Amino acid sequence: MELNDIKAVYFVGAGGIGMSAIARYFIKKGLVVAGYDKTPSDLTKHLENEGMLIHYHESVDEIPHVCKKKESCLVIYTPAIPADHQELKYFRENGFEIQKRAQVLGTLTKSHKGLCVAGTHGKTTTSTMCAHIMHQSQLDCNAFLGGISKNYGTNYILSDSDYVVIEADEFDRSFHWLRPWMSVITSTDPDHLDIYGTKEAYLESFRHYTELIQPGGALIIHRDLEMKQNVQEGVRIYDYSLNEGDFHAENIRIDNGEITFDFISPIESVKNVQLGQPVPINIENGIAAMAMAQLNGCTADELKYGMQTYGGVDRRFDFKIKTDKLVFLSDYAHHPKEIYQSAKSIRELYKNKHITAIFQPHLYTRTRDFYKDFADALSQLDEVILTEIYPARELPIEGVTSQLIYDNLKPGVQKKMIQKADVLDYIKDHDFEVLIVLGAGDLDNQVPQMVKVLNSK
Repeated sequence: MELNDIKAVYFVGAGGIGMSAIARYFIKKGLVVAGYDKTPSDLTKHLENEGMLIHYHESVDEIPHVCKKKESCLVIYTPAIPADHQELKYFRENGFEIQKRAQVLGTLTKSHKGLCVAGTHGKTTTSTMCAHIMHQSQLDCNAFLGGISKNYGTNYILSDSDYVVIEADEFDRSFHWLRPWMSVITSTDPDHLDIYGTKEAYLESFRHYTELIQPGGALIIHRDLEMKQNVQEGVRIYDYSLNEGDFHAENIRIDNGEITFDFISPIESVKNVQLGQPVPINIENGIAAMAMAQLNGCTADELKYGMQTYGGVDRRFDFKIKTDKLVFLSDYAHHPKEIYQSAKSIRELYKNKHITAIFQPHLYTRTRDFYKDFADALSQLDEVILTEIYPARELPIEGVTSQLIYDNLKPGVQKKMIQKADVLDYIKDHDFEVLIVLGAGDLDNQVPQMVKVLNSK
């Protein structure tokens, strides 16, 4: 199906952060956009306000008539939707064109210069930083992001630019649909082993992804990764890290809640870059974002302005309360390396404060595979409160509970297990200096209420 033939687009699984960005693209194009999602959320409410037709129970009868014409309706689904879903079965049995979200993004990378960011962690922040730098420069860009940019209040940017910034998702090998002009790879710590099976298969998937970068483009890869790249002839390769590589930082200053550093580059180094969201891990993310923007023509002044005005991403080291007496933040971190970096950053920022984390583990398989690593990462903090596992797409696995992490926390860490339903009461009854909510599950839905409770104290 050619993009020009499409009159309507139907989403099976409309409310995911990535799916909603695609939905917004088609809404902006003036098409009829409709879909199903299991649960109403702030995101689905926003989509409805923008013109999308969404229903919340599985029913073929609820599909709008215009979306039942296979010649002009494109169906987009998320891999999280089960194969026996009634609506998905209807579309399959009636010969509709059905694509994964990543296939649609892949089409866009064939008609635009795709600037893609892949990696186990860091990709949402890095892609959002790069999109902000590009959007405020003379180059501009489109963007499909995996989080809500605080600069724009959305996960999507639409413009007439030839560039499109895309978060390249390795789940279900989705990023193999993309044809990047340039790509950053931030990290390859094994994840999604329920999909890949082994670490070797996971690394091989990233190796194959590097083959998809278009000749004339570039790969910007973190220098400490275990994976092997296999780019086509004509693709330039650069490496980066915090302190070493083609792109790196020097003269880092962390003082009074501000972070400034010099960006060292083979193209043009930039002195006194100030981080708009002053979190230590964002230095390295910023290096990668600036590298890709600079390789495409952003000037030194544009890089500095973009980094200084970058406002962050919802749920990525997201400060909700920041006073002398109390700091409260939310972070989407759900892989051991992400938890480690988040805990390390917060410890650097608040060296002499008592730091408490409330962590909701995400997925039984991830907990089973990495419970010792989770415990090691969390043990950097003073106090750890664990809730039950958020199952997402999985059924329970016998013997796999949050207790595995709890039992492996290092001696000296204060610890407690509570039910998610009891978290608000726990916060009411206890005092905190620094409190962080960690995880990719639904505990974050309670954060607005937590803010009210903490402010009332």
